[in-house]
Amino acid sequence: MDNWINIRRDLHRIPELGFEEYKTQAYILEYLQTLPLERVTIEKWYTGIFVYVEGNVGERTLAYRTDIDGLPIKENTQLDFKSEHDGRMHACGHDFHMTIALGALTSIVENPADDNVLFIFQPAEEGPGGAKPMMETETMNKYKPDMIFALHIDPRLPVGTVSSKPGLLFANTSELFIDFHGKGGHAAYPHETKDMIMAASAFNLQVQQGVSRVVDPLDSAVVTIGKMEAGTVQNIIAEDARVEGTIRTREPDSMDIVKNHIEKTLKGIEVRYECETSVDYGANYYMVDNDQQLVKRFKEIIQKRPIDYKVAPEAMTGEDFGYFLKEYPGFMFWLGVDSPYGLHHSSLSPNEEAIAVGIDAVEATIREI
Repeated sequence: MDNWINIRRDLHRIPELGFEEYKTQAYILEYLQTLPLERVTIEKWYTGIFVYVEGNVGERTLAYRTDIDGLPIKENTQLDFKSEHDGRMHACGHDFHMTIALGALTSIVENPADDNVLFIFQPAEEGPGGAKPMMETETMNKYKPDMIFALHIDPRLPVGTVSSKPGLLFANTSELFIDFHGKGGHAAYPHETKDMIMAASAFNLQVQQGVSRVVDPLDSAVVTIGKMEAGTVQNIIAEDARVEGTIRTREPDSMDIVKNHIEKTLKGIEVRYECETSVDYGANYYMVDNDQQLVKRFKEIIQKRPIDYKVAPEAMTGEDFGYFLKEYPGFMFWLGVDSPYGLHHSSLSPNEEAIAVGIDAVEATIREI
């Protein structure tokens, strides 16, 4: 077990952003060379990796996906193995995800399963989104898995626990970036300017008020503005402003409704504040919709292990693994890591005892599902 903890700590030291995971890819490739590779095919894709392991029977191909990128967060832990990359951190647990994948892969390579197994080390989950282009590669089309699954750590759950549910687990999500351009000027002469702090602030209020009136109340939708930039000094009226946020919806159709509402709201802002606006939706992630029969079988497998299974609630979390599930039957589950700090927090420090639980859950699923 110490070996997996050491690997996790090595990976934790070198977090890299989406499609920049060069050290991470090199580390994984170097580790793979320590394994017996007679039944293994390794293919690189940008900063990602496909690892195909031939099974004993080979009638089916199962796929297991892990994400490998970090976040643009400055780490605020006192760990001996904290990030060596300033302003970068594995604050979403992808160091755990990779380690668990390598643990299960090692066991499957050394003692092959009946089924073929495709391990997918996917870059850019946090952005700009690696799942969709990776899913569309020749490699995926060549192996065409019969099912696919993945996990995500959950700091809220105790170690020794996994959690999932049939149907919707994670929401549809979209990034949101809006720029406002008006006319700056002296604070003493506001009537000669077009104030973009006013325009951006009005948009923020109006879009929140409007969502509740354009989306079916039996559905769920939320627009969150997490960042706003405007102005230079206290006595100059801002000529430009920018807001950044996310859109999250329960149903795919509601995403289009919310985006249409945003664009109509911006047209009104342009008229009222005599300004120009532009909107960019950035990365869009499809919902994680778990296959009912596979989740049922996963639960049965887990309940034979020394692992506690809990039914998960739906969450407005976003995950680009949903694109894989749109094409292939499969599921995602939460792995409890018992941390007082949540996902994307600069002090996140998951309990490393959860690594063994994750490896056990993944390997057992590959062998028995």
